[in-house]
Amino acid sequence: MRFHLAFIASALSAVTVSSFAPAVGRSGPSAARASSSLQMSEDADTITLGIFGGGTVGGGIVEILSRKASYFKQLTGKNIEVRKVCVRDASKPRDFDLPEGCSIVTSYDEILDDEDIDVAVEVMGGTTDAKDVVVGALKKGKSVVTANKALIAKDLPEIEELLLSLDGTAQFRYEAAVCGGIPIIRSMQSDFVGDEIRLMSGIINGCTNFMLTAMDRDGKSYDEALSKASELGYAEADPTLDVGGFDARSKLKILIRLAYGMDVEEDEISCRGITELTKIDFGYAKTLGGTIKLLGVAERNDSGEVSAFVSPCYVTNDDPLSSVNGATNAIEVISDNLVQSIYIGQGAGRYPTANSCVNDIVALAKGDTTPLPFNPKSTDTKFVNNYESNFFIRLSYRDQVGITRQVGEICEKHGVSIHSILQNPIAKAQESAFAIVTEKVEYAAIVRVLADVEALSWCKGKPFYMPVLREDWQT
Repeated sequence: MRFHLAFIASALSAVTVSSFAPAVGRSGPSAARASSSLQMSEDADTITLGIFGGGTVGGGIVEILSRKASYFKQLTGKNIEVRKVCVRDASKPRDFDLPEGCSIVTSYDEILDDEDIDVAVEVMGGTTDAKDVVVGALKKGKSVVTANKALIAKDLPEIEELLLSLDGTAQFRYEAAVCGGIPIIRSMQSDFVGDEIRLMSGIINGCTNFMLTAMDRDGKSYDEALSKASELGYAEADPTLDVGGFDARSKLKILIRLAYGMDVEEDEISCRGITELTKIDFGYAKTLGGTIKLLGVAERNDSGEVSAFVSPCYVTNDDPLSSVNGATNAIEVISDNLVQSIYIGQGAGRYPTANSCVNDIVALAKGDTTPLPFNPKSTDTKFVNNYESNFFIRLSYRDQVGITRQVGEICEKHGVSIHSILQNPIAKAQESAFAIVTEKVEYAAIVRVLADVEALSWCKGKPFYMPVLREDWQT
């Protein structure tokens, strides 16, 4: 087993103030210098940056570059200089110091139209203005470093087409877009090129992993866990993207392209968050000898078909992913040559994310190039919105005779074999529930079973289900 551990050190150093003008995004025709090589400053010993976004991550990038400037000069042979930081409000105090010769600006064009800036670093977030600056910078011949998973997941084909049309005049780097400080993008671009990836499974959202840890280890309710995550800054004011699984789905889409060479629409990937989980589910998971994690999973079968989903999953206590707690992320890759590789590290935060952006910047300063940043496309891989697994099903009920018989009959009708039926002691009538674990079966069959069960008079609310991560979960 290979363990790739990403430990990110904290740093402190510094930004302040400058001009004020309306921010206007540009994505017009290229005014880039005609060149078949990477654009660089007239000073061959310097690479210059313009950063879009002076918040948490942008400040972290400035701090790391300032603190390690001498080391980076030795490593790359170049001075790495931040010339401009573009922000929405120039009057807002910053928690970092501007390097010498750097200014705060409020117009995107201050960076896009500056021919002396080599690299545009986009850490502003969103998919509208961010797209304008990314596309605009590439068309101007500037290389781009971004941490924007949502933008890449949404517009990957368009970005790829633009990069191909530029014929290597600009580079596109996005290590920080998936799992923050974990170097999974570069690994997918270099470490698995001679390999065949069979399965990827990962804890790829820190907020939900923090919440599930609190529910499992500390006995918190969903609402209590979310409140604590918000208090510590892990959850946004609107946590829907995290708790609904959508953030993880965007990351999974990018990983699917890198691993299998296929572009999948996000809506095609089955996505379920953690909002339906209760203490009851964790109780049954403990009875079975495991816990629950929100995972993004993609797998290629022997026929070459790829399936994927984001969902809470039951994992056993001896599973490598079960002990990954708090806001930590982890990705497991099962492949033919390397067998099992596990990447563990901080998936978000000021310095983990900034560290990955800085690594991309340093790679550009070294002159590293990646002609196909999303890896080559596959022409013979098919995506199927279905997968096989054992499933855990929790059913809440109103007491009456014949409940288990009816469930058994419905399962038999749809070809679902029941492995076991569980029922923990019931302390409160409103918590009346029992659980079923099925044998390995197609997801589509489970959907049909749940639809029929939900229609029964004794069934209270929507049944909850989740896949069991491993086929050999009992061995």
